Amino acid sequence: MSGPDASAALCATGLGFRYRRRGGWALWDCGFTVPGGRITALVGRNGAGKSTLLHLAGGLLRPASGRLRVLGAVPGTPEARARVALLAQDKPLYPRFTVADTLLMGEKLNSSWDRRAAERIVREGDIPLQARVGELSPGRRTRLALALALGKRPELLLLDEPLADLDPVARGEIMAQLMAEAVERGISIVLSSHVLPELEETCDWVLVLRDGRVELNEDVEVLRASHAVLTGPAGQAGTLAAEHTVVRSRTGGRQLTALIRQRGPLRGDWHVERPGLEDILLGYLRAGEPGHRAPAERTEAAA
Repeated sequence: MSGPDASAALCATGLGFRYRRRGGWALWDCGFTVPGGRITALVGRNGAGKSTLLHLAGGLLRPASGRLRVLGAVPGTPEARARVALLAQDKPLYPRFTVADTLLMGEKLNSSWDRRAAERIVREGDIPLQARVGELSPGRRTRLALALALGKRPELLLLDEPLADLDPVARGEIMAQLMAEAVERGISIVLSSHVLPELEETCDWVLVLRDGRVELNEDVEVLRASHAVLTGPAGQAGTLAAEHTVVRSRTGGRQLTALIRQRGPLRGDWHVERPGLEDILLGYLRAGEPGHRAPAERTEAAA
């Protein structure tokens, strides 16, 4: 597949989707490119459009407007289905199947099936092959669903809150397994999660959705380097807003605390700290709440 977006994991132009029954747009006029070979955090508050975007990328939904490509292909086409795996939050598995039946089904449905990889994931989870899926614990069902997803040897793995029902230990084990697979095979991963500390340790690209629009789409290291948390006299607020992008700010007495995106050198009497990814993401997610200032503009990367 050739073309400008062939090497991108996801590429969207004017992308929109509307649920007819609910009314309103779940996604509207979204334009972004997520490069291939990255582990991307898909972040947003409930209702921001994260699951909708992943279901569009997985070919389960069709856009109402605009264009979306996965690895340069149209989602849902035979080419895309062969190269993309989606692990949805509800993990659709047949409860009456045994684990062995489920893996056999994966082999029959995928021409590039990697039996050893799928069986290894099951074996490392200490899951009996003859156990019925409906009798497995949530953690074991998640491992089995992951075995199905990785067994097809995808180039792009889409994960929609896959670990939400797991305890922290199981979540850490499965996340470590995912990262090992990504490094070993060079898989592109787009991961939707509300567990922000987890993303800090694993992701190197961030796509933030806010009310169905793209707020951020950027390299993690660039985000860290360009943002700062400032503390100083509240009287400097006007100058700060004129020279930099104020993502979120609050005032207590005569003191101002602000998360900013720097647009040049800092001027004034400020105490400066460099925030982690979790602090930056929380700043964008909470912007607009009472007592906080919303972003003055969208970043260039999201435009």
